[in-house]
Amino acid sequence: MKLSELKSGEKGRIKAFESSEIELKLMEMGCIPGEEVVVEQKAPLGDPISIRVAGYSLSLRINEANQIIIE
Repeated sequence: MKLSELKSGEKGRIKAFESSEIELKLMEMGCIPGEEVVVEQKAPLGDPISIRVAGYSLSLRINEANQIIIE
C-alpha cells in the first residue's frame, strides 16, 4: 500500500520507497523505514497531504506520497 492511499486519521509504518531518486530527500525529512506516519489531513483535491512523522508535521505532494510504501 502507498502512503497516498491512506485517508485522514489513518496510520501506517514506512516499509520502503519506490524510487531511489526521491529516497534521500524523504529520509532527510524524517521519512525513514520503520517510522510510523499518520495522515493528518488531505487538501480537497488530494494534493498536498499533511502527515505526522518523527514528531512533526510534514506536507507532501501526492507524487511524493506515491513513492512511500507502507505496511
